[in-house]
Amino acid sequence: MDTTANPMSMEQEGVKDQFKPLDADTKEILIKTANAIRILSMDAVQKANSGHPGLPLGCAEIGAYLYGHVLKHNPRNPDWVNRDRFILSAGHGSMWLYSCLHLSGFKVTLEDLKNFRQLHSITPGHPESLDTEGVETTTGPLGQGIGNAVGQALGLKILSEKFNTEGTTLFDNKVYCLAGDGCIMEGISSEVSSLAGHLKLDNLVLIYDANKISLDGPLDDSCSENTKERYKAYGWEVYEVDGHDLDALHQVFSEVRENQKRPCLIMAHTIIGRGSPNKAGTHKVHGSPLGEEEVIATKEALGLPLEPFYVPQQVYDYFESRLKKDRLAEEEWSRKLEGWAKENPDHFKEFEDMLHHRLPNDLEECLKAIDISSPIAGRKASNAVIQELSKTLPQLIGGSADLSGSDMTMMKDFGIIKPGIFTGKNIKYGVREFGMATMASGISQTGMLTPYIGTFLTFSDYMRNAIRLASLMHEHVIYQFTHDSIFLGEDGPTHQPVEHYAALRAIPNLHFMRPADSNEVKMAWLAALRYHGPTAFSLTRQSLPELEGTNVPYSEGVGRGAYIIHKEKSDKLDYMLVATGSEVSLAVDVAKELEKLGKNVRVISMPCWEIFEKQNIDYKHSIFGGDLGIRVSIEAGVDQGWHKYIGMDGITICMESFGLSAPAAALAEEFGFTVPSIVERIL
Repeated sequence: MDTTANPMSMEQEGVKDQFKPLDADTKEILIKTANAIRILSMDAVQKANSGHPGLPLGCAEIGAYLYGHVLKHNPRNPDWVNRDRFILSAGHGSMWLYSCLHLSGFKVTLEDLKNFRQLHSITPGHPESLDTEGVETTTGPLGQGIGNAVGQALGLKILSEKFNTEGTTLFDNKVYCLAGDGCIMEGISSEVSSLAGHLKLDNLVLIYDANKISLDGPLDDSCSENTKERYKAYGWEVYEVDGHDLDALHQVFSEVRENQKRPCLIMAHTIIGRGSPNKAGTHKVHGSPLGEEEVIATKEALGLPLEPFYVPQQVYDYFESRLKKDRLAEEEWSRKLEGWAKENPDHFKEFEDMLHHRLPNDLEECLKAIDISSPIAGRKASNAVIQELSKTLPQLIGGSADLSGSDMTMMKDFGIIKPGIFTGKNIKYGVREFGMATMASGISQTGMLTPYIGTFLTFSDYMRNAIRLASLMHEHVIYQFTHDSIFLGEDGPTHQPVEHYAALRAIPNLHFMRPADSNEVKMAWLAALRYHGPTAFSLTRQSLPELEGTNVPYSEGVGRGAYIIHKEKSDKLDYMLVATGSEVSLAVDVAKELEKLGKNVRVISMPCWEIFEKQNIDYKHSIFGGDLGIRVSIEAGVDQGWHKYIGMDGITICMESFGLSAPAAALAEEFGFTVPSIVERIL
């Protein structure tokens, strides 16, 4: 659908008979609301002497219409699962969002607006989901909000397919996302928009603030693409509208609400900084305060009161009345849920388990009971775990960036999600690693689904900023990274990760786990499912033996982050070896060789640094404290970070360059990852 939202074109599309215009009273209050958004935003930015006033001034009517007329939600219960979601992908325009949240009744006070961008306020420079009620996702790095929106929309389609019945619709919500020119230019928008069009997500509405200005100047300095045709090519419905015309906005959004069949792009043509006499329509209003004189001039030009942070009482009264309607709408839905629960008790239990993130009480025992023959590659051991978990965890949703046969992420007993068909549990993201990662965060943000996604470890670079934001938000996303070292072999240094362990360990809140064998793989999954945050698995392509010492309770092994798997024979140590992943078995072999020479050796498996760092000081000292002799780390990556555990005088058996294309055995010889090489070096 390609529709220009003016009365004539809408009539030509046969929509006019269905369309009920805004009544005069509602339109008047929405105009007042738009102006209140402008006042609050420019005053807050000016008070902070920092921020982006352009988007709030330019999108004020869009905000007034969305929060004052469109969104089905309950600001008094922002976690209602059937709420409409709104995402501000252009997160620099955060004061627009905070103003909308304040006016519509979320827990954002006028004082919070006055503390915009101040230390520990709930109105930070870019929206953060953990700080502010009503903020659905953390945004700022442009375009990622679109990916989160696509993921949320897909997650909600999965939930609606699972729980809606012929007589009861529990999920009929939509996801709205406001993006700017920067978001549309970012490559991430292409990845996720292409997939959204392919899947026919008819609950997704992307509003494009098409103001033709970027931070550096006019958009046409750097971009001349036809965005409308681009999105039509993705298979989206496309509308154009004057973003300042409430009647036109109402016309388009009414059509979308009633008749949407595919994801929808609404190109809202706006003037950035609208109302500013000297800066509107230029990049000067994008990312800097207007200045006190220009704030006054803008208010005078728009005929607004000069009083700082002024909101007409009529606006507050209007949204107070909407709050009552919002509450009644949720109460009606709750009665519907109650009736559905009585008719579908087993289904309701599953609904409750997913909503409250419940795990089986015997999950550890179930994981340990999985029969996995060794030697086995880490990726294959994880796949065996996935097959069992897929049967017991309805919230688990898998996917891969076109590598499910290699990264072993496919749930074999469940189907693939396809265009308009959302009964499967496997998502084929295509070769869109960054898009996959942002969508996974969005799926997690449904509050009822736990996504895991897969690709090769070296391609985590494509995903890094999405992983970073997931970590900032504590999203429950699991990343299955395979082919995790030079020992993947012949594909060579383009595919052989060496710096990636250190890069991922550097991200706060992310648990990076490199299990040594199938026992540790099982417990890594337990750790990931219990952790309220993201986890990255680093898994081998090559087979690994099952080790003595790893088949221990979670609380004594992987659950500690690091533990002794080969104990010294006497109190005085000659060597302490610490390793991760595929190098743990190598460390054990080195220890046995040293013991033949009369040496006393301890071997530590350290699958997760981050979990280890959360242990108490006594446990940490029992592992790495005291006189341990010569300390040696063995890991097929760069040595960054290891000297914290082995000391400045410790020996790092590591990679100091990129890999090479050759069979794994030849690479081990070349780079010194053999028992004779390591023994010779540390002696």
